[in-house]
Amino acid sequence: MKTYKIPHTDLEVSRLVYGTMHMGGTWDKTPPTDEVKSRAVELINTAIDLGINHIDLADIYTLGKSDIVVGHALQQSPGLRAKLVLQQKCGIIVGADPDFGPPGRYDFSYDHIVGSVETSLKRLHTDHFDILALHRPDALIEHEEVARAFDDLHRSGKVRYFGVSNHSAAQIELLKKHVDQPLVVNQLELSLLHHYLISDGLTANMTVTPYANVSGLLDYCRLNDIVIQAWSSVAGGRLFNPPSNAPDHVKKAAALIAQLAEKHQTTKEAVAVGWLLRHPAGIQPILGTLNSERLKHTCAADDLNLSRREWYELLEAARGDSVP
Repeated sequence: MKTYKIPHTDLEVSRLVYGTMHMGGTWDKTPPTDEVKSRAVELINTAIDLGINHIDLADIYTLGKSDIVVGHALQQSPGLRAKLVLQQKCGIIVGADPDFGPPGRYDFSYDHIVGSVETSLKRLHTDHFDILALHRPDALIEHEEVARAFDDLHRSGKVRYFGVSNHSAAQIELLKKHVDQPLVVNQLELSLLHHYLISDGLTANMTVTPYANVSGLLDYCRLNDIVIQAWSSVAGGRLFNPPSNAPDHVKKAAALIAQLAEKHQTTKEAVAVGWLLRHPAGIQPILGTLNSERLKHTCAADDLNLSRREWYELLEAARGDSVP
């Protein structure tokens, strides 16, 4: 698989990232079953065999069990950890988690960031994360606390590099004012059906634009050497099997994906993800499937090169309208 070099780091990462949101099974505190652990081993090994070396985690995924089962997979293969880039996210508190209680909220306090990292490292049986990202903006952020947490985690060797997720350009700039470490990734929702980061760049000088809160964000990240990682990169499967009551533009996008898959003798998953890879920003789609065959089908995107015309045809179908 082709790779990207993340700016301001020594990390050479696969173009596709494997995400672990549902890998731990149920979203409760029951221990992961042997079946779930075995599935995690199979999925991680399949991802590696396909050339993926970048694994995305979050402390909240299946209330910590995703960390646990990935840690189990790492224990089964001594030396595997050294081949992987492990990326952790923290800052969200799930209100249903009995360890914290309601309401659902965000917490970028020093104690929460450091405590989250230390807990996740124990779950994963490793001594460091290659990247730590702040998961969603905390309205009560004290930037000096975040800076102190980053400094201590970096100094102790527990985190090598830092980033954010779901952050605006202004929020990143404000954070950069206080932290010494470069922010190297921004994980954002992005797919053919959630194309607003990209469509935003086509609406300059228009009097009405529907893309609030993303204005210039893609270009900002490119200007600042921040890698954009696309979560929900296949829109939860709606691009392949849209429900009967789906909007017309969703059905048209799905139909065009199927046509292009047949034309290129590839998979529908490859076309949907290949659309993101075709963009010159070096976007990293995150794949979250729990099906090994679908993972293989999606990784075929690495070998697909859509033409400019095909790329814009897909965008037009997904927008439900021509470009301006």
